[in-house]
Amino acid sequence: MKFTVSSTALGAKLVALGKVINSKNALPILGDIVFEVKAYELHLMASDSEIWMQTGIELTEADGDCRFCIGAHDIVEAVKGLAEQPLTFDVDIEKNVVKISYLNGLFSLPIENGDDFPKPTEISGDIQKSIDKGLFNECITRAHFGCAQDELRPVMNGEYIDFTADSLAIVASDGHKLIRNKLTEIKSETIGAFIMPKKVVGLLRNTFSRDAGEVQMHFDSRNARLTYDTTILTFRLIDGRYPNYNSVIPQSNPNQARVERAAMLAALKRVINFANTSSYLVRFTFDGGKIQLDAEDYDFSKTATETVKCEYDGQPISIGFKGSTFVDILSNYTCQEVIVQLSDPSRAALIVPSEQKEGCEVVMLIMPMLLNN
Repeated sequence: MKFTVSSTALGAKLVALGKVINSKNALPILGDIVFEVKAYELHLMASDSEIWMQTGIELTEADGDCRFCIGAHDIVEAVKGLAEQPLTFDVDIEKNVVKISYLNGLFSLPIENGDDFPKPTEISGDIQKSIDKGLFNECITRAHFGCAQDELRPVMNGEYIDFTADSLAIVASDGHKLIRNKLTEIKSETIGAFIMPKKVVGLLRNTFSRDAGEVQMHFDSRNARLTYDTTILTFRLIDGRYPNYNSVIPQSNPNQARVERAAMLAALKRVINFANTSSYLVRFTFDGGKIQLDAEDYDFSKTATETVKCEYDGQPISIGFKGSTFVDILSNYTCQEVIVQLSDPSRAALIVPSEQKEGCEVVMLIMPMLLNN
């Protein structure tokens, strides 16, 4: 059986599928990529036993249908460097071998029975939602750095997708910082929520095309399926109860500082080089029309002080934050100015954009650190 496919189209799909596969697998066949030819279309699938990615490519030629598996590493390395040209696959199911010919050569690889590959899990629930792909990508990308890497609290190792009656919230937190994207124009008659693993978020960011479209979501209490472009991503959800994220966001913050984001970010990047590397503690002093940043590392006799102009409305406050986390927050905004909202030195601070996009309210929270006065 033979079929022909574009080398660049196949190479791009194989690279994306390769990111699903783990370096070590409990089942050897999970190191393969499934090829299935059906009705002049090539369907591809890869899995790590918890995530299944399926995608497709239209074929230029095909003289039949077939299904087989090829080792992912071999096929990805062989195809990804080829210039645009037709690739012809000559599949011999009886001998378990495929010959792939191109303009300047030919290579052959062993294949396995595609029916032995684990199938994606079925979704039993009836909760189905949809969201604009560009908006969804923007929100999960913004929140991605907030996910934890904590074996003791696995529910924090992903993004929380929360459909409520009045909005959709996309949340990530590691207990020290929190990012909440609240989409007020997306309302749901049927409420539902799930925790999307951090690896899935990375796969989505790598495979979203720039074309307009929607992401279709179908999920139950254990599994979810996202459909977009020509891709279907099925995955097991992180099991557990996500913390009440709204309860930790301070509602009364009488002290507010409006500051240019780029200037604040540049100053903070300079100052944290002088902070103790075990804590990256930076003292923020808000007073008058400036924010003073102080860092010190007495072990190496290093100190730094820098001031940044701002518009401050409130009482003088001196508060400690982890400088590297504050840098991450500022780096994940694109606005010209941010507003730092404070209550007192013992409570969390909020960093919000000076102007919110219509229908999208973004809040980033950072917990304070103890200062040694």
